[in-house]
Parts: sequence; C-alpha cells; structure tokens
Amino acid sequence: MKYDFTSLMDRRGRDAIAVDLPGTGEDFAPGGPKPGSGFDVIPMWVADMNFPTVPTIPRAIAERVQHPAFGYFNPRQEYFDSIIRWQQTRNGATGLFAGCIGYENGVLGGVISALNAFARPGDPVLLHSPTYIGFTHSLEDNGYKIVHSPLKQDENGVWRMDYEDMDARIKANRIHVAVLCSPHNPCGRVWERWELEKAMEIYRDNDCLVISDEIWSDIILPGHTHIPTQMVSEDARRRTVALYAPSKTFNLAGLIGSYHIIYDPYVRDRVNACAAKSHYNSMNVLSMYALIGAYQPEGYEWVDELCQVLGGNVDYACDFIAHNFEGVRVSKPQGTYMLFLDCSGWCAAHGKTLDELLQAGWDVGVIWQDGRPFHGPCAIRMNLALPLSRVQEAFDRLKRYVF
Repeated sequence: MKYDFTSLMDRRGRDAIAVDLPGTGEDFAPGGPKPGSGFDVIPMWVADMNFPTVPTIPRAIAERVQHPAFGYFNPRQEYFDSIIRWQQTRNGATGLFAGCIGYENGVLGGVISALNAFARPGDPVLLHSPTYIGFTHSLEDNGYKIVHSPLKQDENGVWRMDYEDMDARIKANRIHVAVLCSPHNPCGRVWERWELEKAMEIYRDNDCLVISDEIWSDIILPGHTHIPTQMVSEDARRRTVALYAPSKTFNLAGLIGSYHIIYDPYVRDRVNACAAKSHYNSMNVLSMYALIGAYQPEGYEWVDELCQVLGGNVDYACDFIAHNFEGVRVSKPQGTYMLFLDCSGWCAAHGKTLDELLQAGWDVGVIWQDGRPFHGPCAIRMNLALPLSRVQEAFDRLKRYVF
C-alpha cells in the first residue's frame, strides 16, 4: 500500500483520550489495565482511529501556519469547491452548489440546529435503536423526547428498519422530525437504496423533516456503496438536512469542523438562522485548511486504502469471534469501523454480568466500550481502526484471559 496503516503510533501524552483516559475514573472513561499486569492499552472504545492521517492534511495546516496572522476570515472558495468535488465524486451528489453548504461546529450541533428550526423542546423525535449515544445526550440535554423504533435482525443477522413500526410510532406520537443515521452507528449498516426509499416514503407521508447524519459515509467496507439520503428522490432532497464531516474519515475530531448540505431554500434559511443564534458556530481557519488538505487527490487514495484495511480487520475480527467466542453474536458491519457485540448468550452460559465481562477486558488492556448506553442490553462496542497486529493482539488477549 502507498500509505502506512501498519506502524504502531504512540499517542500517549499527545492529547488523545482514547489512550490517556482509560483507568482515570473520569466521567464515561472505561477502566484501564490492571495495575502490575504488564498489559498496555489497546484503545478500542472511543470512535477515533489509530492511524496517521493522510500527509496532505498536516502539510496544508503547516503551510498556512507559516503566515503569522490568524484574524477574522471568510471561507475560501476552495473550501466549497473541495466539498462539492468530494460529494460528486464519492457519493454521486448532483445539483450541489456552494449555497447548499453550511458550516457546523459538529454534526451533533447541526442536529440540534435543525431540530430547533422545526421543533421545540418537549417535542417527540423518531430515532432508531440501537442508538448512537451522542444523539441521546444532545437531544435529551436540549429537552427533546426520543421515541425509538427498534431495528430488527433478519434471518441472516442483518439489521433492518421496521417500517410498520416506524409509521405507527410517528402517527401515535404525532412526530414531525426524525433523525436517521446513515451508515448506522453502532450497527454498521450501509442502507441500500430501496431501504432508504421506503423510509423516505414513510417520512413523506407523515410530513417529517429528516436529519440524516452521514458522518460515516466515507468509511464503507468492500462490497457496499453509500447512497446519500438526499439522492433517493426529489422529495428526499427537499425534506432532508444532511450532515457530513471529514473528522471521522481522516481522524480530525480534535480540530472541529463539520458541514451540512441542504438543498431546499426554506429549510436552509431556517437551519442557518438557528445555527447562527449561538454566535459560536464559527469555522476555525486551521480546520478549513484541514478539510482542503483532506479532500485532495491523495485523500481519495488514502480513504480507498483505509477502507481496504478496515475491511480486512472486520473480516479477521468477525471470523475470530465466530470460531472462538461461543455465545457472542455480531452482525458483520458494512460500514464504519465499529463492532457491536451481543454478549447475552455468553454471559448467561457463564453466569457473568456484562460489567464483569467489560472489566475482564479492561484488566488485560482491551479497552472496549459498554454498549448499554447505545441501547444494547448486553452489548459491547469495539473500535477496529488499529493496525491489524494490534487487533490480533487484542483478540488473542480476549481468548486467553477473558472468554
């Protein structure tokens, strides 16, 4: 491969909660290796990557830093052109122009801006479960009532939307805003076109605005294709607020910077008005250059290689689990780099609680994440965005000391 996805990157003391927070006892931090065990931390919890990013990003930032002024600025045309070219090339977006693109400090902030534009605290909002923990916190913190429509697993273990349940819950709760996660986090589903078409028909028939979180849209595993929600029909284009960011793709969360795509002028005006009211939703000049650096030709190549690497890690992990961890079930993800393990069978067979299982992993340095806040009753979430050698080491520890 052209880029390095095999070297072990030491992130200790480099402002990375993935490796510095475990075992500290801080809020939401998982446990760390048992003192004196000799095990190091293998970070498999928070959803960032343990690979060096594409070199064009630090190069673009470094070039800008050479100029010693960082005053007020407007986004460069190059910023918008880079997004348009990326979305057209990778996602097949059509009819996109700079006016459709708006900056967001983060995808979750964009979700709240869109909600505030078309709903009020106390209003019900439809989400699927399992549910990304960030949705839960941001919606509840802002006073919205979450109504879950559970995903169902088919005979092959593939997570599917339950369209009848969605329609029934929307009608029963008089819901007019829904949040869609595409690809889905934490289940890793890459929705097929027909699935999105059917979901959007339900939202249309119930006059629901759709907020589509597509931050994972670049991390699609081999054999699958991301379909932007806005591209499935003209009505979907009109009623959908789509949210994107280079942060998940290129590991830039610490730089802050996301963007929305909104085609409908009325929806766009209302969301932009809400986003501006905090007087804080403002772009950082270095995050702008990070995006421009990411969306270079090298970035296209780097992401393609990244998806190949992650596909290999997912294949290895799912095969290992199937052959070694009896009672643990996992639906093989089609996108993202997260696994969502159902450990209920193993826990029941061995008389263990999920807390005991989580702790056993932490004790040997496998820092995985409690899946219950994601609405998995006996689930563990695992990040596979590490060099394969570290993934192999983690699963070897789990086999020898945990399962």
